[in-house]
Amino acid sequence: MKNTLALIFFISCFLISAKSLSQVDEKGSIYTYKTGDFNGIGKWYMGREIAHVMGFQGIDWLERSEREKEEDVSTLIKNMKIKSIDHIADIGAGSGYHAFKLASLAENGLIYAVDIQSEMLNEIELKKKSNRILNIETILGSEKGIDLPKHSLDKVLLVDVYHEFSYPIEMIKSIKDALKPNGLLFLIEYRGEDSNVPIKKIHKMTEKQSVLEMKAAGFKLRENINNLPWQHCMIFEKS
Repeated sequence: MKNTLALIFFISCFLISAKSLSQVDEKGSIYTYKTGDFNGIGKWYMGREIAHVMGFQGIDWLERSEREKEEDVSTLIKNMKIKSIDHIADIGAGSGYHAFKLASLAENGLIYAVDIQSEMLNEIELKKKSNRILNIETILGSEKGIDLPKHSLDKVLLVDVYHEFSYPIEMIKSIKDALKPNGLLFLIEYRGEDSNVPIKKIHKMTEKQSVLEMKAAGFKLRENINNLPWQHCMIFEKS
């Protein structure tokens, strides 16, 4: 119970201000603006309000000792069936919790740790240096793109971050362009269908909503692997 309460607390804290977002909806834009959840930015896409981004002050929560038990990250990594030569982008990499696990398996490949916060990337660089890891490259992305070459990625990992994209249309287009024709997108989100998952509603996504948004971006669901404690493990491929 203590860990669960801590999880709920930290999800609702350490948020980046969204004041930079325009509150004037552009003519013809698929995005709309209206008052919604306290933890949302007041910007909506396909009936879903976009959540605030967790700030770099939440690094300790990202690296919490309970995370493996709560999220079964080891099983998630197995679900990805990583090859030694894979080129993988961890989008919203944060402190690198997943990126370093990926790097140990793709020893002859390359892991791009992409984030919009330089403080997060600095943390990864420090870990890279102290552990002498050479196959992780940090990338400072933007709210609208990941800044990676076309058809350069075998896999993309999005862990509890897609619902925070301020520009989901633009971001997924950027990701789609960077994926190889047979590349896979792994969308990991807390299950919105499950009220027992102790996460605020705005920080969850249902499979139905996820498929709806990914279909609009030119992806189709290959499989939703139901073997994680709290999260969907949805695998998308290009339509």
